[in-house]
Amino acid sequence: MAPLTGKTVLITGGGSGIGLATALAFAEQGCRVAIGGRDAEKLRQAATIWTGQPGILHHIVNVADRASVQTFVDWAMAQLGQIDILVNGAGTNIKLRTMREMPPAQWDELLAINATGAYNMLYAVLPDMRARQDGLVINISSVAGLRALRLGGVAYCASKFAMTALGTAVGNEECVNNIRVTNIYPGEVDTPILQNRPTPVTPEHKARILQAADVAAAAVFVASLPSRAHVPDLVIKPLSQEFC
Repeated sequence: MAPLTGKTVLITGGGSGIGLATALAFAEQGCRVAIGGRDAEKLRQAATIWTGQPGILHHIVNVADRASVQTFVDWAMAQLGQIDILVNGAGTNIKLRTMREMPPAQWDELLAINATGAYNMLYAVLPDMRARQDGLVINISSVAGLRALRLGGVAYCASKFAMTALGTAVGNEECVNNIRVTNIYPGEVDTPILQNRPTPVTPEHKARILQAADVAAAAVFVASLPSRAHVPDLVIKPLSQEFC
């Protein structure tokens, strides 16, 4: 495994859930970490969880807004010098998940955040990675990006399929520039996104499924491999969850 100490990591959706867990996991490895999200106070509180050195930096960003993304990346470049690892962790879901129930505006919202948001971040970060001929991008997708699961819903599945295709296509293009792109596909994870389930999730169910730290550990594993090794796709799911 390659040492990660001193590597720079930029993470979207870093205020909670998998994004926050990933930030903490990379910080524990000695990385310089910056997180972004839409809620400034949530980001501030998240950054204070890590008390080691270097501290976790934070800045507001709306990944669906291209100008906001460029401001975020420019800030990160100024703070970190370069971005070695990008983690596209921003994502959301809705309660009205069927085609019959879902308003078109919510379709637009999910595609803008889950799919276009990842594109916006890639568009802003890749030029410097190309110039340096080095970089790693980790997309936090979902098993709903491999199987159109009823549980995920129409818009969520479509957005995650789009993220999957985006990551694969960009990875195929950018390998000549020594840039690796990995899609991680978590199954059910106990994160705040569960609050948007149509049916409330019981504490017993939450205890059986993945924890955010499990997915973060997978991201650290991918980043720890030598640059000659590429993991295009990685599925991680609870033992109790079927995958078919």
